[in-house]
Amino acid sequence: MTDVVRYERRDGVALVTMNRPEYRNAQNSAMTYALDDAFTRAVDDPDVTVIVLAGEGKHFSAGHDIGSPGRDADESFDRRAVVWWDHTTREGGDRRFARESEVYLGMCRRWREIPKPMIASVQGACIAGGLMLAWVCDLIVAADDAFFADPVVRMGIPGVEYFAHPWVLGPRAAKEVLFTGERFDVHQAKEWGMVSRVVPRAELGQRTLELAGKIAAMPSFGLALAKKAVNQAEDLMGLRSGMDSVFGLHHFAHAHNAETSADSLGGQTARSMRDGNGAR
Repeated sequence: MTDVVRYERRDGVALVTMNRPEYRNAQNSAMTYALDDAFTRAVDDPDVTVIVLAGEGKHFSAGHDIGSPGRDADESFDRRAVVWWDHTTREGGDRRFARESEVYLGMCRRWREIPKPMIASVQGACIAGGLMLAWVCDLIVAADDAFFADPVVRMGIPGVEYFAHPWVLGPRAAKEVLFTGERFDVHQAKEWGMVSRVVPRAELGQRTLELAGKIAAMPSFGLALAKKAVNQAEDLMGLRSGMDSVFGLHHFAHAHNAETSADSLGGQTARSMRDGNGAR
């Protein structure tokens, strides 16, 4: 692991913290694989029952890294989530599909199947790729200053790669979030059922660990089976197959942008995406 992710164990809880606060914890590939290392470490530790995912600094995560000095989309990493070729050896849609199948959709699906309960501890911005990280967790404890958005329709793209919107928000709320690109606050997220608990910002860490501690007192195998049962029910409601179909639309949109505009992101930058949603 690298210092872009910190790992701590507190009794039966593994605390995994994203540590790029100067870039609002934007997720480059180095962070993605460091998160995977940390989650694997927690799964392999028999003394860990619950995993908490947090973000250092003012914001949980402003999404995928599309503009920081640490952006590493052109670098090769050992693939873990899917059996596919190295994206750096390919061009065009082949290159993008290979990378995003691994580091975006594939990794999120891998993490969703972790047999230990996961809690996202969210403050400030949770935007686009930040939603993906929170959504793979089983519970979300959010500070009263948290806000959320998936603004990628501004790129001409129908939502982030891990397309869980209709399941975590409901169809109409999902459409509102996508159609407007606007951020929604933690109270709206709670009303829609996306957030489990809302707590004062100053108490976020403590209250999240208290909840994690209560869950950690339960039998680990029972927790694993309960998690698997609910995940299977979601899949029977179409979650996995729905993601597969929307992932194709996502890449069709990238290809359309590449043919009709300056780049596959529809001319959007990290700054334009950030400023439109207030993640400063």
